[in-house]
Amino acid sequence: MPDADSAEPDRPALDAPALAADLLGASSLWRSLEVVDRIGSTNAALVTAAAGDAPEGAVLVAEHQDAGRGRLDRVWTSPPRAGLTVSLLVRPDVPAARRAWLSLLTGVALAEAVSEVARVRTSLKWPNDLLAPSGAKLAGILAETSGRAVVIGTGLNVSTRADELPDTGTALALVAGGPVDRGAVLLAYLRAFERRYLRWVGALGDPVSSGLAQDYLAWCSTVGTAVTVTMPDGSALHGVAEAVDWDGRLVVRTHGGVVELASGDVLHVRGTTS
Repeated sequence: MPDADSAEPDRPALDAPALAADLLGASSLWRSLEVVDRIGSTNAALVTAAAGDAPEGAVLVAEHQDAGRGRLDRVWTSPPRAGLTVSLLVRPDVPAARRAWLSLLTGVALAEAVSEVARVRTSLKWPNDLLAPSGAKLAGILAETSGRAVVIGTGLNVSTRADELPDTGTALALVAGGPVDRGAVLLAYLRAFERRYLRWVGALGDPVSSGLAQDYLAWCSTVGTAVTVTMPDGSALHGVAEAVDWDGRLVVRTHGGVVELASGDVLHVRGTTS
């Protein structure tokens, strides 16, 4: 538990026993929920556990993460108890090509949870960002594979103050205009993820028959927007995002033709849509 003298009134610690009791009794997916005070990376810890044959359904939450990473090896930091830093371990029995949809599924579940608890309508930027109505970043998602297992990490700014955020970021409490219960968001997120994950796995990863593709597009603010995509090699691609294909790739129409992207850093070009 955090030291009493270091606690801030607007940043209470999560009640791990109560959260576990609320979640695990009625779940057919989640097997454990652990909250740690401090850790280097929740994703790294679960990737190690997955390599040791840990079963599907582990949830690891950190009150403070001091070596967190986002996509493209970016650093993700948050003051203690100001955000929701959580990683999940799953072992989806679906074709490997469809696993890219897990990040998108996670985004939909997180967007639904934020809407339910904080009454904030967010949007998803392909492939892994949750955006506030202003376009500022609320959360990032990072999925990592370990054999047949996938570890999905999420970092959501909840009570982070403006002076603690990067210029491109915001926090849920700032957008909602008041305090937001991290525990309630966590439970809503995990329940939404479970519902969608079980339906998706039951459809063998098919995003259409599981309903995931339709719901993702309803939340996505990238499709239909002019974009600049920075590729892993540093080059830039300009065009209009037209769709997300069956394997979770972003379909972009450029002057040179249609390109299907499995990865890339997307910038929405404001004021221009298809």
